[in-house]
Amino acid sequence: MLRWSTVPVLRRVEPFVLAILAAVAVAALLPAGGAFATGLSWGTTVGVGLLFFVHGARMAPAEALRGLHDWRLQGSVALTTYVLFPLLGVLLVLATGRFLGEGLAAGLLFLAVLPSTVQSSVVFTAQAGGNVPGAVVSATASNLAGVGFTPLLAALLLGSTGAGPDAGSIGRIILQLLVPFLVGLAAGRFVGGWVRRHRRPLSSLDRGVIVAVVYAAFSRGVRQGVWQQVGPLEVAVVVGCAALLLAAVLAATWWAPRLWGASRPDRVTTVFCGSNKSLATGLPMATVLFDPHVVGLVALPVVLYHPLQITVCSFLAGRMALARP
Repeated sequence: MLRWSTVPVLRRVEPFVLAILAAVAVAALLPAGGAFATGLSWGTTVGVGLLFFVHGARMAPAEALRGLHDWRLQGSVALTTYVLFPLLGVLLVLATGRFLGEGLAAGLLFLAVLPSTVQSSVVFTAQAGGNVPGAVVSATASNLAGVGFTPLLAALLLGSTGAGPDAGSIGRIILQLLVPFLVGLAAGRFVGGWVRRHRRPLSSLDRGVIVAVVYAAFSRGVRQGVWQQVGPLEVAVVVGCAALLLAAVLAATWWAPRLWGASRPDRVTTVFCGSNKSLATGLPMATVLFDPHVVGLVALPVVLYHPLQITVCSFLAGRMALARP
């Protein structure tokens, strides 16, 4: 039987999820406005840049490149993240779009093009007896690629919609995300060790920025009245779509690798690295890519998917651990 205490990541993530939900609730009751909203906007812009600098400094790209020799494992995770997920997202939006507005539909597609997580996917892989070095490489490579692929795929899939990235998104991505990320990568040889040794306190910075981003995004939505477009039916459809996405990807990543004779540890790695989506990367990216009046709606599917993936994957990791040969 899987116990809460056997899943270390859940003990760390649970307060974070509660903080995000609290930020949504506070924004609904007390949305930021006036000078405070302006200061919050500037603060989150600086915070997002700092967050991506830390992401870049934390990574060890040379190690990731050395690990790419296992092309079947790495290729299966990459194809799941940037091909299978987007295709499933498009199919779901086509099937459910009549129940959703442009903002929520864009949010589902944006969720589908996000990179994998690093921390939770590696922890789940380790608990389930998977290929941990392969998971580290897959998650790192996914985030490296996501800085470029996620905005590109978002523009490709959403460019023709009213909620898609606007013409200024490329410049904002370069200035607010790509430049800090590349500077962090370059500085990694000097500060990378320090950043990795202080991962726990720096994770508080990550989470603080993300909670502030959620509060700012949902506050803008409240002030502009966009939440009047969202009712229980729309939220239920989004939750159902998120559950279908997760279930379909989990099934595909477990069974498809058998076609090329993948070992059980590699299949476990593909399951968790392929199915997880990064909230820490996704929400800051959404604030840069999308217009302020829709960013709250776009963020909602990402916010809802995160606790779902943590709950389901923690259960699966526990069951896989018990079934290890």
